[in-house]
Amino acid sequence: MRIVVLAGGIGGARFLRGLKAAAPEADITVIGNTGDDIHLFGLKVCPDLDTVMYTLGGGINEEQGWGRTDESFRVKDELAAYGVGPEWFGLGDRDFATHIVRTQMLGAGFPLSAVTEALCARWKPGVRLLPMSDDRIETHVAVTVDGERKAIHFQEYWVKLRASVEAHAIVPVGADQAKPAPGVLEAIAEADVILFPPSNPVVSVGTILAVPGIREAIAEAGVPVVGLSPLVGGAPVRGMADKVLAAVGVEATAAAVAQHYGSGLLDGWLVDTVDAGSVDEVESAGIRCRAVPLMMTDLDATAAMAREALALAEEVRA
Repeated sequence: MRIVVLAGGIGGARFLRGLKAAAPEADITVIGNTGDDIHLFGLKVCPDLDTVMYTLGGGINEEQGWGRTDESFRVKDELAAYGVGPEWFGLGDRDFATHIVRTQMLGAGFPLSAVTEALCARWKPGVRLLPMSDDRIETHVAVTVDGERKAIHFQEYWVKLRASVEAHAIVPVGADQAKPAPGVLEAIAEADVILFPPSNPVVSVGTILAVPGIREAIAEAGVPVVGLSPLVGGAPVRGMADKVLAAVGVEATAAAVAQHYGSGLLDGWLVDTVDAGSVDEVESAGIRCRAVPLMMTDLDATAAMAREALALAEEVRA
């Protein structure tokens, strides 16, 4: 079975770990979000790609879900001592090494997709990890701070401000001019199943879909497309997805997110059992829906979620 998964960071990475356990023989291609990418300290940082790579490769900080395990922050402290910021974005010493290698390779002329493949040669994540595009795309957020309306990088909004101010708009800068990375459209065309994990529907999966050609390829693939709700009981399981959903005019409910993706894209949708009352609403929008436990409390629970998604895909196919 060939499975394509559109993934953001923590939620996508943890789901993928369960998917690998649920379908150990599957050929899995992950199309990773690069809209969160940022340049810091002269280095190219790809938070979502690295979170997938570290999680599946056994190097992730399990407690926080991002960054390296057994991490130290001496370089960050030394940079701060020199007055070099930003101090709000914490890169650890082990993590710095990944960004140095990536930046050197990019500077030597390698595209991001080739760099990602080279980095994965060390981590052996057990999936094919592709950036959504080799082109530079950065998600910006329109906010009002101290009476001034301005656009800031998504990382500043998410990490520094903790989404504490209203987001007026979400803009994946550069996406409209970007092209899918090599292998992305081919993987979609050859897939047997396409999955949207419980990643942020606006700034993770939504940003991937903003790259011209990707949404169209999924809609035309002719295979089941199944998503899992990132919202349980009207609230995000982790993170602040409700903040960015509001910015695009989508209610923070499992049913509203399914309708946001639309029946032209989604064939199936899983909601948590606490949202079982929304099943009929989703199905009335032309999307087959089932209510199952969606809390990724451990590997077994996550693998069970993945099996439910694959079972719904087979139901749709039949």
